[in-house]
Amino acid sequence: MTRLPRRSFMLLSGTALLGAAAPLAFAQTSAPHNRAVFQVMDNEPARWNMILSNMQNLRDGVGSEPIEIELVAYGPGINMLKADSSVKQRVAEALKAGATVNACQNTMSNQKLAPADMLPEIGYVPAGVVEVMRKQQQGWAYIRS
Repeated sequence: MTRLPRRSFMLLSGTALLGAAAPLAFAQTSAPHNRAVFQVMDNEPARWNMILSNMQNLRDGVGSEPIEIELVAYGPGINMLKADSSVKQRVAEALKAGATVNACQNTMSNQKLAPADMLPEIGYVPAGVVEVMRKQQQGWAYIRS
């Protein structure tokens, strides 16, 4: 067995520790990035108001930390994104605050809805369930209110 001089051992140990700590140091110095996706399948104004309030509470809760919030509506929930929605003002406020609000195109197709039937500022995703799954795969927090 070959023995290293004590100084060489300390130098090698220190280098190994620095190499192991480098990813940790980088992770700790990079700014946290909060991301949450809300899945909404309900066609009830009271439920939507609660969800939209939860989105604002989340934004308020993280304070000055960066955050991305996305709401994905499909199934019966798509009706609350129609132009005549009773929660259209709350949706507009969420959009103005920086949230992304997406309607599922599969649901729209099944319900014979076109973008002209919907709130003008919203976005669209091909499939709501796929969007939620992809966001989770990318590390987004999943919130089902």
